[in-house]
Amino acid sequence: MLYKRNPQLNKHGELVHLLSVEGLPRSILTHILETAGNFVSVSDREVKKVPLLRGKSVFNLFFENSTRTRTTFEIAAKRLSADVINLDIARSSASKGESLLDTIANLSAMAADMFVVRHGESGAPYLIAQHVAPHVHVINAGDGRHAHPTQGLLDMFTIQHYKKDFSNLSVAIVGDILHSRVARSDIHALTILGCPDVRVVGPKTLVPSDLTHMGVRVFHNLEEGIAGCDVIIMLRLQNERMSGALLPSKNEYFRSYGLTSEKLRVARTDAIVMHPGPINRGVEIDSAVVDGRQSVILPQVTFGIAVRMAVMGIVAGNDADPRGIVQ
Repeated sequence: MLYKRNPQLNKHGELVHLLSVEGLPRSILTHILETAGNFVSVSDREVKKVPLLRGKSVFNLFFENSTRTRTTFEIAAKRLSADVINLDIARSSASKGESLLDTIANLSAMAADMFVVRHGESGAPYLIAQHVAPHVHVINAGDGRHAHPTQGLLDMFTIQHYKKDFSNLSVAIVGDILHSRVARSDIHALTILGCPDVRVVGPKTLVPSDLTHMGVRVFHNLEEGIAGCDVIIMLRLQNERMSGALLPSKNEYFRSYGLTSEKLRVARTDAIVMHPGPINRGVEIDSAVVDGRQSVILPQVTFGIAVRMAVMGIVAGNDADPRGIVQ
């Protein structure tokens, strides 16, 4: 059965952890996107609260820094009326030598209901999910080079918002594919949702050689890679994860792979430009594009709150239609 092969699902095939987009059925992805759509309007209300997680404790465990992701998870949990605890990793027992599982066991003893985990080691959220009680849920907020499922889902929500349907889209993911967990999550999500043309674009040193088995087309020239595209997802240059001299210089990278208004002209005139942030202006993307009419980078951030609300509500078992609550 599906749940026996996928640790994210219970015996009924329902989502109890979100560890990766890979391997999830399309029905779960569409359910998350539909539920997120119902939560978007909460941000416009005077009282930005719904009671789905009232009385629940959500622990944000960020072993890697990420102000944007941690903040949007915190906002999402608070809008669901949860109690949110941000663990200060730099001063925690984990920094004093306590093992990851011992840290989780102690926090579980404090009546944790959900862990949002960002970790530099691939697979850390999976390990945690294997050792928590059945009522505790784990959401992967980024692990090593492996996955960033909520970023992938908010990217899908953004694409769906502007393009409505995935079945006729050409999507290019541009930049440091090698080190990007966002790229992997986006590729899996696009494939599951039926996007027929997924491309990756970047220098040979930053594009894995085995990507064709994922059903994507590989380009090493930016203009060729984004020609005729409906969606362009620019990736941040992952300086902190690079080892060795993979690039001659940032200036050279920008000349070859930085998205400018001139280069953008080869894409469709109604193409949207996305970026998971934080943005390195003048490195992977020009300011004129970031602030231009085709950029949807700031709406991505807004949609990210609704998508994370949806994921939290669903994994916690509150996956009934929330429209009666949020209207």
